[in-house]
Amino acid sequence: MLEEVVIPAIVFFGTYHIIRLISEHLLKRKIIKAGHIDKAGIMEPPKQSEEVNRYPSLKWGLVALMSGLGFILIEILRQVNPELINDYRNATLPIGILLVFISLGFLIYFFIVNRKKM
Repeated sequence: MLEEVVIPAIVFFGTYHIIRLISEHLLKRKIIKAGHIDKAGIMEPPKQSEEVNRYPSLKWGLVALMSGLGFILIEILRQVNPELINDYRNATLPIGILLVFISLGFLIYFFIVNRKKM
């Protein structure tokens, strides 16, 4: 059932992006041949983002810490109730736990950096 939906969605997504890439290339090529290089937007230097990663080691340290805590929680749950984690129907539970903990690491970093800005 799921394969019947996912496979056409992936094929459509890939086809859409290939067609979009080719059409953007052809459009930029026409604009350049017409002499409007400034409108093509390819000669402009890339814009620098205003947000600077001020504490990269803090960010990745928090992400690693929270990932480790997520793995520890998964292992504790596996020992307390093995059917909960090891059952194939609940295979997404460990992934969900890990993603929640990783996102918590990013959120903690975000709040620390915003507090430092003030």
